[in-house]
Amino acid sequence: MDPQQRLFLEEAYHTIEDAGYTPEQLQGKNCGVFVGAAKSDYAQVLADAGMLTSRWAITGLDVSILAARIAYFLDLRGPAVVVDTACSSSLVAIHQACESIRSGEIDLALAGGIALNFTPLACIQACQFQMLSPEARCKTFDASASGFAPGEGCGVLLLKRATQALADGDQLYAIIKGSAINQDGSTTGITAPSIRSQSNLEQDVYHKAAINPATIGYVEAHGTGTALGDPIEVTALSEAFSAFTSRKQFCAIGSIKTNFGHTTWAAGVAGVIKAALCLKYATMVPSLHFSQANPHIDFANSPFYVNTECKAWQTEDGLPRRAAVSSFGLSGTNAHMLLESAPPTLAKSNTNERP
Repeated sequence: MDPQQRLFLEEAYHTIEDAGYTPEQLQGKNCGVFVGAAKSDYAQVLADAGMLTSRWAITGLDVSILAARIAYFLDLRGPAVVVDTACSSSLVAIHQACESIRSGEIDLALAGGIALNFTPLACIQACQFQMLSPEARCKTFDASASGFAPGEGCGVLLLKRATQALADGDQLYAIIKGSAINQDGSTTGITAPSIRSQSNLEQDVYHKAAINPATIGYVEAHGTGTALGDPIEVTALSEAFSAFTSRKQFCAIGSIKTNFGHTTWAAGVAGVIKAALCLKYATMVPSLHFSQANPHIDFANSPFYVNTECKAWQTEDGLPRRAAVSSFGLSGTNAHMLLESAPPTLAKSNTNERP
């Protein structure tokens, strides 16, 4: 079995338990599974070991089984879907899970992503494409940024309609206020990002959520640390914010990729988890490896500043804390999400009696 299947199953269990439920309580429930993932290079490992012809390799390597295995073991009756839009996969998966809940198709969802490498192939190909940092550091927004560092990761969220979660006294990390996805269309190259598409996407989220980005205190950027991508991302965000506010340098920006590299298919969920934890604990954490701004980014005349220290997250006029998360795929599929701090809830009196 591809270890991606096993590890995602393990993290799904951890997520359910952290939410105050048991796996048995979800049996037979209308719960979906949405996973950002891709077929890994584990087949090469099996081939080298002479095990690729095993009949178990059929299900063990099939990426659709990654989501289906969760539904099978937990007896979940909602859709089980694997999403592959490259680097935006897990944020797209979370968005699709939210849409499924909003439509009434499902009541709950496990959503996230996973990305593991088992051979040097992905790194070799990325090097030939000149994507990787020679220093193996994601220096997001920095003048010395020269590519990203490859990373691996897995993250899972348990999603539920906010009103129901509050009524049930669930442990909440954050409220998802809105999300959207779009596509770059035709650009200067199939992997080249689009300022217009990113900006339109972000404005669409703010309009649909009826939230002025002037109230957003933090943006968890895609922020791969590339000379081309970073300035495009900040320019698009600046355009989106400027459509609502003229304020300058009020919103912190950073990227979790500076901590442990670009986790590709799991990058979006990693950003959401970071943003949700910052919201819950009212703390902004530093974006690493930043000393001098990329000369193509004019932070002074933008709504943003790179946060480089751990500090309390203060809000104005009693408003809830708000954060935005971006994830842009090599495929040209973009995702943007708006989160808000959750109100306090009463603890469950007895989780074993909860449905």
